[in-house]
Amino acid sequence: MTAVIERERGLKLLEDMVRVRRMEERCARLYTQEKIRGFLHLYIGEEAIATGVLANLEPEDGVIATYREHAHALLKGVSMDSIMAEMFGKIDGCSRGRGGSMHLFSKEHYFYGGNAIVGGGLPLAVGLALADKMQGRRRVTVCFFGEGASAEGEFHESLNLAALWELPVLFCCENNLYAMGTALDRSESQPDIHLKAAAYNLVSKQVDGMDVVACDAESGRSIRAIRDGAGPHFLEFKTYRFRAHSMFDAELYRQKAEVEVWKDRDPLPRFEKLLREQGHLDDDTLAEIEARAKSEVDASVAFAEQSEWEPVEELERFVHSEPGS
Repeated sequence: MTAVIERERGLKLLEDMVRVRRMEERCARLYTQEKIRGFLHLYIGEEAIATGVLANLEPEDGVIATYREHAHALLKGVSMDSIMAEMFGKIDGCSRGRGGSMHLFSKEHYFYGGNAIVGGGLPLAVGLALADKMQGRRRVTVCFFGEGASAEGEFHESLNLAALWELPVLFCCENNLYAMGTALDRSESQPDIHLKAAAYNLVSKQVDGMDVVACDAESGRSIRAIRDGAGPHFLEFKTYRFRAHSMFDAELYRQKAEVEVWKDRDPLPRFEKLLREQGHLDDDTLAEIEARAKSEVDASVAFAEQSEWEPVEELERFVHSEPGS
């Protein structure tokens, strides 16, 4: 990480990563307290990707993510209050408490959901991008997915159609090396996922997903090109999750020593060091960033605690529609 970065942008990127990290850490504690139920997939270690990519989007650009999508929703503008309430299963959640951790959604913020189906977001992104092209809108749709999705048929179908129709979509593969508990080199004959995209004539590149400056710069270039009509792009972000696949995961498939090696590349202290070296960050500024993040997290938990459960008489709403309704 050697690039020179402008102070205001650098501090904004750092603050966004800190907000995500502190929210995720609190969610882990809340899960152990049984405040959050069901599945919970944490993004700790991967913050540089969502932070760098979403910093380059316009408000009306669309985003589709996976079940590990808390960061993407937050940085797309969905309030931490509504995210936390959703994970508590409360009615003030962004999906009225019905989706939980894996199904955050906000039409208002053009965040078209987390998706519990591996690879399920790719064809949705193609559809959104096709609609934008047909309507003549200069929007970009960004689709996040893990490397495990590259083994799914919709991965290949989606990339093929996006390239064939020259659609305004950016495919972002968050390659954390393990599709749940299966190491990439044990499941893929070609572990460099961006080469699969190149086979479909997409502009594709591999990026250091632990370096927020690289994530910001490469996604910025791609998004500007796509918006100007260059067709779909594909970025493979090499990253690593520091926590298990989910809170249910016994994590028996990788060595603790490997995790510690990757933690030496933690994107937060790595970026803090760069900002200090360039004279953009001191102890007082960092303390202020941390204090704001803690305050926001504390407020979101209080909001979720105080939110109501959905009334029993409303539980059949949105399940089906009556004829003529």
